Formats: sequence, C-alpha cells, structure tokens
Amino acid sequence: MIKKIGVVLAVVLAAFLAFVSMQPADFRITRARTLAAPPDVVYAYVNDFHNWPQWSPWEKLDPTMTREIAGAPAGTGATYYWKGNSEVGEGRMTITDTVPAKSVTIRLEFLKPFEATNTTVFEFAPSGTGTNVTWTMSGHNNFVSKVFCVFMNMDKMVGGDFERGLSNLDQATAAKKPAA
Repeated sequence: MIKKIGVVLAVVLAAFLAFVSMQPADFRITRARTLAAPPDVVYAYVNDFHNWPQWSPWEKLDPTMTREIAGAPAGTGATYYWKGNSEVGEGRMTITDTVPAKSVTIRLEFLKPFEATNTTVFEFAPSGTGTNVTWTMSGHNNFVSKVFCVFMNMDKMVGGDFERGLSNLDQATAAKKPAA
C-alpha cells in the first residue's frame, strides 16, 4: 500500500513539474489610463524619481522604507534604490532611455524577496487635453517564477498596483502646469 501511495505521489509530482515547465517563459503586464494633464507634465513626473513618492503605488506600503536616488538628477542614468518591508522588498530602478513627452524605459531589478530583472516602459500619447499613459512591465519567468504563477495571477496582482499608480499619477499631475 505504501508503495502505491509513493508511486501515485511521484506521478502527481512529475505531472505538476511537467505542467510548470510548460508555463510561458516570458510575461507582459500592461495597464493604460487617460490622465488629465498634458504629456510633458506626466512625462516629467515619471522621468524624475524624486516625484515617485507622490504617486507610486508602493510608496505607502512601508512608511519606513529607505530610498536612495542617485545618478543623473532625472532621465537616462537616474537610479532609485529602495529597501523596505516584505510588501515592497528591495530593489533598484535605472532609467535606461527616454524620449521627451513620449516614453521612459526603466531597468527594474528586484533583489529581495527574490531576484529578477524586468523592463518597465511608460508611453505617453496626447489625448484631447490630457495624456494616454501605458505602463508595461515585461520579463522572463524562471522555473520558480513559473511555480509562483501557477498559484498567483501576476497580471491581476501587479496590474492592480499599476491601476492604483496611474490613478495616483493622474491626481498628482492634474493641477500641474506644463514643464518648463
């Protein structure tokens, strides 16, 4: 009887591992929203890490989180390092490319609770008197990430954060004048 249970468990485990290995190797999470402010204003808020505490959905999750902004004052070469509680973890963002009032590309490195490197892109397009903002994160799923995704819907989890962030960004930029 114990042999049969062992064989059944081994078959179930093998089937689960096979299922996990067939999960997508890459992921992409995207959210978009039309904001009231013009593209140059919204771009300025995203392109300068000093503005992120005003709108980032993760800033309020840990009031004692430590931050270090370094490199260029804004734009390409600017870095943002954070270390916080289990909800925000530890990581670093580096702006790798910008097109004024059109896009900001960021290398996003998670250090804890797990290591991963992803690409985040913000795109800005005029929409009436406002801006259509598209926020996308893409990356590669290693085996551990694939196991995690079997049990958690990353699109819903991270996508919800993106939606809150875009709403916060809309509020933060709504009353601002175009950047000089």
